[in-house]
Amino acid sequence: MSEIFNRLKDAAGPNGSSQDAKEIAPHLEEWRGRIQGQSALLLKPATTEQVSAILSICHQTGTAIVPQGGNTGLVGGQIPLHGEVLLSLKRMNRIRGIDAGGMTMTVEAGVTLKETQDAAAAEQLLFPLSLGSEGSCTIGGNISTNAGGNHVLRYGMMRALVLGLEVVLADGHVLPMLKSLHKDNTGYDLKQLFIGAEGTLGIVTAAALRLFPRPTQMVTALTAVPSPNAALNLLGHMQAWTGGLLSSFELVSRPTLDLVLKNIPGTRDPLAAPSPWYVLMEVSGGAGASLEALTQSALEGAMAASLVSDAVVAQNQAQARSFWHMRETIAEAEKREGGSIKHDISVPVASIPAFIEEATAVVVKKFPGARPICFGHMGDGNLHFNFNAPVGSDAAFAAEWDEMQLTVHDIVKRYSGSISAEHGIGQMKRDVLPRYKSSEELDAMRALKHAFDPKNILNPGKTVPAVKRL
Repeated sequence: MSEIFNRLKDAAGPNGSSQDAKEIAPHLEEWRGRIQGQSALLLKPATTEQVSAILSICHQTGTAIVPQGGNTGLVGGQIPLHGEVLLSLKRMNRIRGIDAGGMTMTVEAGVTLKETQDAAAAEQLLFPLSLGSEGSCTIGGNISTNAGGNHVLRYGMMRALVLGLEVVLADGHVLPMLKSLHKDNTGYDLKQLFIGAEGTLGIVTAAALRLFPRPTQMVTALTAVPSPNAALNLLGHMQAWTGGLLSSFELVSRPTLDLVLKNIPGTRDPLAAPSPWYVLMEVSGGAGASLEALTQSALEGAMAASLVSDAVVAQNQAQARSFWHMRETIAEAEKREGGSIKHDISVPVASIPAFIEEATAVVVKKFPGARPICFGHMGDGNLHFNFNAPVGSDAAFAAEWDEMQLTVHDIVKRYSGSISAEHGIGQMKRDVLPRYKSSEELDAMRALKHAFDPKNILNPGKTVPAVKRL
């Protein structure tokens, strides 16, 4: 391997590689600490040409390689599990250009989501993807996992925000699809194959992204609701009242809010009295009639219909940020609380109340002491349906991970849902995927993997199950 490593280091260029265990170590553990990897070589290319040369060598020599962005993934897709070479895209961090008139931006894979948002804002435009990890996650990672976040209701998943891609294939050839076209009907839309593929079909090195007019008005409101069913009715009410200007609609249970208040310094209870459930919403638009007045009127109507028991509309940006801070720090609050078992699932929006009621009852009965922590993007059907360990039982509870996930995911399947709404499959969910996806779909996935990566060197063991069916 030393000869191959030397060739790879030469291909990565000056300052483009490391075999220092201390430098490599932070790349080998995912954020929750559940998955630990190993690698003896970290490559840090700065150009597409260097990535191409690296993959050409890997293809020739049959050397497995794992691409990584900001290492914020939660299913282990970015972690080298068996000593593979690790390829970090962080040095590919240039914004190649912004077309303000055409509302497009071309960025390299290592640009962070926050840098992308800020560059768009400097042109009075909006890149709408919004995640709690936006300061460290990268555009390449967002594309490879088809990231979702808080604004999917209005703007769609990452898949809807990509106009073109530059991708390096397993054999080192570059697939030049970096076009800023809103319409291109010339056959197969190849770029879509690489969005959500978690680096198993090719490595994204740059992307042309879709931008939007920056809202001149943005209204944030926090409401207390008696139940998920009331929240569902509130969603329809607000959509109709605002004429589709609703950009976020986040459901949060009271135990989830209590976790934030307990573990995140500086947070405080936002309303006078506790409520079983809350909805954090955002309405945004351009100049014209006051969106604040519109939102206030809509909420008054919702209160009259007993959909809302209390509500507060943020009076300034600082108050709005304090509301969003509570939502965005839930994952950190869970981590500080101790052991938990997490589910990133989606069901049809209309099924959310019934799913929450059924799945919570089943889990609490089967796993006594499990503490439900439910929150998520209700507007698009995506729930983070988690359970904290009974106090003082972290280790014993962690041993129930697989059994609880099967319990929850089997209920998700009955509701025609998905076991991964926005986190991906990675390593963590690969082996159970045949339980929830048809053999025909899996065979098609395997055929694509073999066609694009016949030597199985790109992120091997991730996303695509080797087994036929569970």
